Amino acid sequence: MSSLPARIVRRLREKLFPKRIAGILATPPVTACDDGLVLFSMIGTRVLLPYLVAAKSLHAQLDAGRFVILDDGTLTGSDKALLAHHCDNPEIIPIASVDTGACPRGGTWERLLTILDLRRDNYVIQIDSDTVTTGAVPEVAQSVAANRSFTIRGDADAQILPVAEIARRHQGHPTEHVQAALEGRMGELVVPSLADPHYVRGCSGFTGFAKEPAGRALAVEFSQGAEALLGRAKWSEWGSEQVTSNFVVANAEDALLLPYDRYMNFWDEGIPTDVRFIHFIGTYRFHRGAYVSACRKVIAQLKR
Repeated sequence: MSSLPARIVRRLREKLFPKRIAGILATPPVTACDDGLVLFSMIGTRVLLPYLVAAKSLHAQLDAGRFVILDDGTLTGSDKALLAHHCDNPEIIPIASVDTGACPRGGTWERLLTILDLRRDNYVIQIDSDTVTTGAVPEVAQSVAANRSFTIRGDADAQILPVAEIARRHQGHPTEHVQAALEGRMGELVVPSLADPHYVRGCSGFTGFAKEPAGRALAVEFSQGAEALLGRAKWSEWGSEQVTSNFVVANAEDALLLPYDRYMNFWDEGIPTDVRFIHFIGTYRFHRGAYVSACRKVIAQLKR
């Protein structure tokens, strides 16, 4: 396979992937806990098996929480039956039922706003279907117990910084992507409820939102400020939801940035020996067979 062009190798690995992780269907079902912790994901039929790996591997380490799923509109009746069996009858919310209000629609905005609505009464962990929990995650468990928000870092050097410093660091960078476009102008951002707003380049693929009665209020305020700077069309582009998630976490009290050597995004640069959680970014998801290897490892653990 190594002599084939890289794009063909990727397509072959992607096509074979569901069969290679089908063993997740032979793992014991989860017993959910109505304990104030929600493990939340937005999924569709295409990612059903990877989602089960992501959800069951995290729950096995936390031994806490119940599942809530945002259906992207493609889940079938048989998909929902499998989810009911494996995830102890999770709550499934139709995406069309989510009111985004003044915020954009699409681009996973429905996901973020549903999470922020749920956090009025729960601690909510957002977990992407392309993630695998490979070991103990004490920092996550401690954050839940302390009602402390967290995020996986976008890269190893990510820090929570004042928005003016974010703007200074990103001025002059390419600004075509909505994230870069806003980061370069963060110093101009007006968020009336915050005297000293902060920001972090995190990753919404794995983020914990502390229980907070205000729900989505800060996200809506931030979105309106960003739209005033960039315009509705630009702010509606893919990626604006992640920028908002980053902002909400950065302005939470005592927010935690998870240590990157144990909670990482896979950029095809090797995996540390003590890694506990891996987010397999789309661009590199099927490189080196790392994703399927991690999935099969935790499937074997779950079977035991």
